Amino acid sequence: MTDGQKLPPEKSRTLLAWLWRRYLSKHLGLLGLSILFMAAEGGMLGVLSYMMRPMFDDVFVAGDMNALWFVGLTILGVFVVRGAASVAQKACLAVISQKTAANLRIDLLDHVMTLDGTFHQTHPPGFLIQRIQSDVGAINEVWTAIITGAGRDLIALVILIGVAIGVDWQWTLVALVGAPLMVLPSALVQKFVRRRAREARDLGARLATRLDEVFHGIVPVKLNRLESYQSNRYRNLTDHLIRSEVRARIGAAAIPGLIDIMAGFGFLGVMIFGGSEIIAGEKTVGQFMSFFTAIGFAFEPMRRLGALSGVWQNAAAAVERLKELMDTQAHLISPSNPAPAPKGVPALHLRDVQLAYGDTNVLNGLSFTAEAGKTTALVGASGAGKSTVFNLLTRLVDPKSGSISVDKTAVNRLSLEDLRALFSTVSQDAALFDETLRENILLGRSDVTEDRLQAVLKAAHVTDFLPNLAQGLDTPVGPRGSALSGGQRQRVAIARALLRDTPILLLDEATSALDAQSEQLVQEALDKLAHGRTTLVIAHRLATVRDAHKIVVMDKGRVVDEGTHDELLARQGVYAQLHAIQFRAEGPTADMLALAKLDPRQANSEAKTTSSAPLGVSSRVLDTVKRWFAR
Repeated sequence: MTDGQKLPPEKSRTLLAWLWRRYLSKHLGLLGLSILFMAAEGGMLGVLSYMMRPMFDDVFVAGDMNALWFVGLTILGVFVVRGAASVAQKACLAVISQKTAANLRIDLLDHVMTLDGTFHQTHPPGFLIQRIQSDVGAINEVWTAIITGAGRDLIALVILIGVAIGVDWQWTLVALVGAPLMVLPSALVQKFVRRRAREARDLGARLATRLDEVFHGIVPVKLNRLESYQSNRYRNLTDHLIRSEVRARIGAAAIPGLIDIMAGFGFLGVMIFGGSEIIAGEKTVGQFMSFFTAIGFAFEPMRRLGALSGVWQNAAAAVERLKELMDTQAHLISPSNPAPAPKGVPALHLRDVQLAYGDTNVLNGLSFTAEAGKTTALVGASGAGKSTVFNLLTRLVDPKSGSISVDKTAVNRLSLEDLRALFSTVSQDAALFDETLRENILLGRSDVTEDRLQAVLKAAHVTDFLPNLAQGLDTPVGPRGSALSGGQRQRVAIARALLRDTPILLLDEATSALDAQSEQLVQEALDKLAHGRTTLVIAHRLATVRDAHKIVVMDKGRVVDEGTHDELLARQGVYAQLHAIQFRAEGPTADMLALAKLDPRQANSEAKTTSSAPLGVSSRVLDTVKRWFAR
């Protein structure tokens, strides 16, 4: 769900039940202990207010020395118990809130990682970071407030009102006469706070997304002089966030403010009504002080409980977001009764595969076989659907129709874990983490011996640049591997694949962005990696796949030709056209020179003759290629 979408607010009872069932109930014992300490802390206020009566009547008015010691020591005990209970309950709550927040963050991360690729395409990283970090943080703050309100403040309020009623129920009724009048304004304020808090959460997610995009795209930001543009966009979002946050906090502060106003009228009524009874001798000063202390103490927990409503409404917006995220279901899941994974080196079969993203058809009856233990290359213009094939094989997406199988087992009959364990992938954008080189190669594995690791490093040509790193394998590679060159990152990705030692290898433009020297080293490592595996290669540069056992030519989501490099050139189809375009742009390749038997200088002269042709395969280019083949 995107930030702009709005769902009806769930009832607070439902959200609280979800939080209790999933998280708080796991700490029931510690929670009970903290509530006992809160009860002790809150109850001491009742004892203190009750002791006002003997302090004034027996000590100050009657002058009883025995009562002086009794009252003094009792009040001392009240403050000692209250202080110790306060420390103990806060310690318990700190454990509960921190563990609960940590469990919630872990559960969210685990859940989000199971969701389909389409979910991550529509939910940017900044949005998800805001959900997991900031929203959980907001909920973490409210744990303590809710539990403290339910424990210390509610218990204290009940005891204090009990003391006040014990002194004089009529005085109590006068003091609290304005309470019913607060119900409607409080309900309206709560709805206002909930709306503003949700709006602020949405804006917070958009701000996090903006920061994520700026920092990950800092190079194009600088090169295109977008600093002011991005800063203004961030400033505008921040201004909107400030307005929403201020409105939410004003609303949250309104309820305690209403309680203060009610308290003022209540005290005025008690002073007039109770004061007249004291003047008339019907009540003692001690009784009034005990009542006045109890009611005075009672309004403070009442204010906190009133403020708790605003705090909860603010947190409820975050809880709604988190619950929506947790309730989002993955569509690509393992079958309930998965088939066993194929043994050995399998073949790959795609039969009449159809796939569309929305209204856009990507694959239109795609069919081909990648033979076991051999290299199959996928070539074609951009948008032909080559990368989509990799996503289908690993079930990052599922086709609309058709079949995809590993040997004789359909990929949707395998568990996702078993299926993806069959594949290793090396792509143009080698995804490295901001960890050490060793951690980026091992990826959490602890069963790799040092000899095995060194053999992999050597085969992937990582040892060629390892001596140049200050800390060797323990050198941090930086965010997304920024401390390494493109060729070095590719070799790290190859080392990972070698260490995985899977029967199927997927290569997606693995050398397209490298210089000639790096490409040669990476290609050597890839050749070693592909040996004895079923290898599927995507390449735009046809020179890198001329030695493939089979080349599958794709156009508009279907196979239009397949065969070896020489067979496809001889057929003069789409492959020959793509080859001629690249020849025109890059100069004659070795196979053209061999087939044409031309002197390189003559071939270059022919290439210059055709270099002024428009983009596409002109008749002059094709005629030139035909003449070379005829010779």
